Amino acid sequence: MLVLSRKKNESIVINNDIRIVVVEIRGDKVRLGVEAPREVPVHRHEVYEAIQRSNEASEATDSPLDN
Repeated sequence: MLVLSRKKNESIVINNDIRIVVVEIRGDKVRLGVEAPREVPVHRHEVYEAIQRSNEASEATDSPLDN
């Protein structure tokens, strides 16, 4: 894992087309802005996990039963 220090309004760039900006720092919370191409999905981790679980459940009910 790469660990970086950034101040408000500073950013990092990933793969030339994704930019993460520190928008605000308030106490122990940091607000980040993400600029990415529309075709790149960006989710909070807990939302991503819920989507994965939903996809797995959907695949399990859509797959034919082995007899």
